[in-house]
Amino acid sequence: MRHLALDVIRDEHQALSAMLRSMGLLVAQAHREGHAPDFSVLRAMLFYVDEFPERLHHPKESELLFPRVRERCPALAATLDRLDADHARGEAAIRQLEHALLAYEVLGDSRRAAFIQALDGYVHGYLAHMAVEESEVLPAAKAQLTEADWALVADLFERDGKGERASMQARRSRAASDIWWSTPWACCWPSRSPPPACRIATQPGRSWRRPAPKPRPEQALR
Repeated sequence: MRHLALDVIRDEHQALSAMLRSMGLLVAQAHREGHAPDFSVLRAMLFYVDEFPERLHHPKESELLFPRVRERCPALAATLDRLDADHARGEAAIRQLEHALLAYEVLGDSRRAAFIQALDGYVHGYLAHMAVEESEVLPAAKAQLTEADWALVADLFERDGKGERASMQARRSRAASDIWWSTPWACCWPSRSPPPACRIATQPGRSWRRPAPKPRPEQALR
């Protein structure tokens, strides 16, 4: 049986993974081609990663789902504590990465290695965090929560999806789409959405070069 909360969290994880991986791909592409990356796109990506998890994604987990999992799965208490602590540290971590990006943009190539190190550490930590949620917490929730638990969680998620947060979600989804289409590999992807978790963009040895600009799919259909 499928549950709304699990579908929502997995979909949001996929979107975040794609954005996180895309930042590294953008920097690596620029380095191979011998020029600086598009800092305006990187800033937009960081803004999305900052705004979306802190205000929309993490509250769903820490405030709506994790409390039910704590009740039903006491063996996961330490894991949930660690994940909640990661959420609490998220704002400080993104600020450090934003500072490293600004230093790279202002001071030039002398700060590129420091930014790449900071970016790699942030992305690795975030992907590992989501992997724990998907490999331990979500399966335990699916196995142990009762139908009454799921009804309550679904109601909470539906309420969370209305009003101001729903409006924020829609704006951030549009922003994510705009950011995606500004990356160099977007024109190589035939569908209307970014590839799931950037699978196509992470093939070993694949070099992405920006082709001549062409309209987005929805523009081409007009």
